[in-house]
Amino acid sequence: MIFPNLPVADVARVREFWKSLGFTFNDDFSDENAACLVINDQASVMLLQSDYFHSFHKTQPATGTESLICLTATSRAEVDELCSKAAAAGATDTEERNEQGPMYGGSFRDLDGHIWEVLWMEM
Repeated sequence: MIFPNLPVADVARVREFWKSLGFTFNDDFSDENAACLVINDQASVMLLQSDYFHSFHKTQPATGTESLICLTATSRAEVDELCSKAAAAGATDTEERNEQGPMYGGSFRDLDGHIWEVLWMEM
C-alpha cells in the first residue's frame, strides 16, 4: 500500500471537495487534522492540516510544486468528467488534454494547488 501525505489549508473543506467527486474517506485514520482519502484498495492519500503536516519533520511550506499525483480513469470521457467535476467543486481544470498514442489525460489543481493528473490508457 501507499499513503502519500499532502498539506491542506482546511481539512473539512477538502473532505467536501473530494466527496463531491465521488471519493470516500477512511474515518479510522481521519480527525480534525487529517483526512484519509481512499483512492483504491492499495492507495490512500493523507490530507493533513498544513501545520500538522509540517510538524512531522519540522519542515516549512514549499514554494513550488511538491508532487504530481496521477489517477487512472476507465475512459476518455471519465478523464473529462472528473476534471469538470473538480472545477465545479472549486478546483482549477487546466483545460489541457494530452493525447500520446494510447494515452489520454487531463489535470486539475485542487483547493490547495496540488496537481492531480487523470489518465486513461487504452490497453
